[in-house]
Amino acid sequence: MEAVTSESDYPDQLEDLISRCREYNPQTDAALIRRAYDYSARMHGGQTRMSGEPYVMHPLNVAVIITQLKLDQPSVITGLLHDVVEDTGASLEEVQGLFGAEVARLVDGMTKVSKITFQSRAEKQAENFRKMVIAMAHDIRVVMIKLADRLHNMRTLSHLQPHQREEISRETLEIYAPLAHRLGIYWLKSELEDCAFRWLNPTAYAQLKAQVAEKRAEREKYIESVIRILADRLEAAGVKAEVTGRPKHFFSIYNKMQEEGLSFDQIYDLVAFRIIVGTVRECYEALGVVHASWKPVPGRFKDYIALPKVNMYQSLHTTVIGPRGQRIEVQIRTTEMHQVAEHGIAAHWSYKEGNGAELRDAQRFAWLRRLVESQQDVKDPQEFLSTVKDDLFAEEVFVFTPKGDVLDFPVGSTVIDFAYRIHSQVGHHLAGARVNGRMVPLRYRLQSGDTVEVITAERQTPGKDWANHVVTARAKSRIRQWLRQQQAERSRELGIQFLDHELEPLGLTLAQIRTRERFAAAVKELSHGDEDGLLAAIGYGIVTVNQFLSRVLAPDELKAYRGEKPAAAIPLDGDGAARERPPSTRDAVVVSGIGDMLVRFARCCNPLPGEAITGFITRGRGVTVHLAGCPHAMETDPQRRVTVVWKAGEDTLRPIQLEVLCIDQPGLLAEMSRAIAAAGVNISTAQVKTSGQDGRSRSLFELKVSNSTQLKNLMHSIAAIDGVMQVSRVGLPNGLQRSRSELANQ
Repeated sequence: MEAVTSESDYPDQLEDLISRCREYNPQTDAALIRRAYDYSARMHGGQTRMSGEPYVMHPLNVAVIITQLKLDQPSVITGLLHDVVEDTGASLEEVQGLFGAEVARLVDGMTKVSKITFQSRAEKQAENFRKMVIAMAHDIRVVMIKLADRLHNMRTLSHLQPHQREEISRETLEIYAPLAHRLGIYWLKSELEDCAFRWLNPTAYAQLKAQVAEKRAEREKYIESVIRILADRLEAAGVKAEVTGRPKHFFSIYNKMQEEGLSFDQIYDLVAFRIIVGTVRECYEALGVVHASWKPVPGRFKDYIALPKVNMYQSLHTTVIGPRGQRIEVQIRTTEMHQVAEHGIAAHWSYKEGNGAELRDAQRFAWLRRLVESQQDVKDPQEFLSTVKDDLFAEEVFVFTPKGDVLDFPVGSTVIDFAYRIHSQVGHHLAGARVNGRMVPLRYRLQSGDTVEVITAERQTPGKDWANHVVTARAKSRIRQWLRQQQAERSRELGIQFLDHELEPLGLTLAQIRTRERFAAAVKELSHGDEDGLLAAIGYGIVTVNQFLSRVLAPDELKAYRGEKPAAAIPLDGDGAARERPPSTRDAVVVSGIGDMLVRFARCCNPLPGEAITGFITRGRGVTVHLAGCPHAMETDPQRRVTVVWKAGEDTLRPIQLEVLCIDQPGLLAEMSRAIAAAGVNISTAQVKTSGQDGRSRSLFELKVSNSTQLKNLMHSIAAIDGVMQVSRVGLPNGLQRSRSELANQ
């Protein structure tokens, strides 16, 4: 019989959790929450976090964050139990028996993919993300609990190793903060971004934090002044409103400095003012008061009330030249809109007994439905993660169909994206488009307010470059699927031609070989699902003709076949002696499951020993090695991808480029050169450009390094020099930039 714990024995955080639940849910079952805590504490007994505190404090803090999101009681209990199945001996069946089927489903959605063997961490991350997408399609609470889990992990990141902090922070910035944004939970998004910023760029974070603190008193005085002016003028206009001001978070300030090339002193709109009114009509009346008081900045007005964001966020945004000539951002919304902005998609929930959370308006889940559709068509998890980042996490544009329906798209979408949004067949046969009544090229980028009409033709099919002119996951997956099908058919035909050509001297044909029992066995041995798949693999070059025929020919046939093949010629020098084979890149990496193959490194990402890599077979050119996650590698057919790993102890010098942004001051170039020499790295070339306007200089170094660790240490050394603002590895595709100062540090 279990011992009963008295309320006085529970930690204060648990009682605070129950109190928070009761604030918005008077029917909270305190006894059940305590029972969930007891179970979690018992299952995690003896486990500690890196900080040394009992592990159970992590799920308890996650549950507290869940109450900030105002989620229901099953979600709070799931917060307490979210790690028990993954990290302890608990089973889902036991959780269901103790806390019900609804909690068990949520815990299962939170459980990571831990029982599957993956080739790399990147693949595991991608598969985890795919599972989370599927789980949140069934119940959006899964991802909100996951966000609470990630937020507490980010708050306690200081106890991990530096490389772990950077890896987790980069993942947070790329996936979880944008998810919070898409769900409309802006306070959570902001804190996740600032936490990631702190660890990915500690120098810039500390400098910015100090600069903001230095002007805090002055800023607060300015905020009070603007609030007073706005409140008085709104009252005079008969608009009852609540006016507040809030400082922008560090990451948004830093982003603006980077994007616009400004120093901190040049950033004026560090504060966003908010006007909350009772009705939609009063929103526009308040806007009139603001614009009558101060001159609006052209192009900075957004009406998200008439055209809500995908997450149903509604507000008027405007930027005006306020007192002292400073730019100030003003947001105007109703009380109900403010609830949505604060709590995101949860503000729309209605709860039904036993059915979890449902939305009153299914349109709010349109983006999630498209996300699930995308994952169904993309079999490779890394490709899914790569394509979905652009689609899910971009800002939106709103366009109209000829019937007047409004569709949302990520910024940068083209009419090809529009066509595939209508229907896959419309996309496949897209021949032209009219935007606002005039013909435009297929690569035309959609703008908010456009009315788009597509023209189709039966003979029109996707071009190979179409995937370069779309940004939505749906369009990318449909185009690649179609191209793969066409390529597979061509490769199958080519495989048949190869085999018939090789079998002709033996008086055999593929049709005759197909009747043999060994043919089916060869398909199975060579790991291909069916005959057509094997023939396509031969056409691709994934399976060689020799590999196949060695399995299906009889011994005497195989001997005759090989007897016709001349021995490979050995290159001779002028004296007739065999020349020594020059060192090959194949010596640097190992290609899984494939024999001696030519290996070359992709110029688009130029991988270094120690970095995660992937390979794909290029017909006639062996295996091309890319950085894992390289967008060019993601565009390749997953069937042609192979696992490649660096050989231990085979570091070879590889060329890279570093760009250093710094203050233009004497002696700095010499200090950077000494740091490079001290790291044991040679400089091939160096270029320095100075700008008299902002007192900065940019230095571009061409270097040869032996591995990623050497490069990383070098970038840290250069970044530590007084006067250096940013160190970046250049020449990489978008999304793979390595920087000691930007938020893509590796």
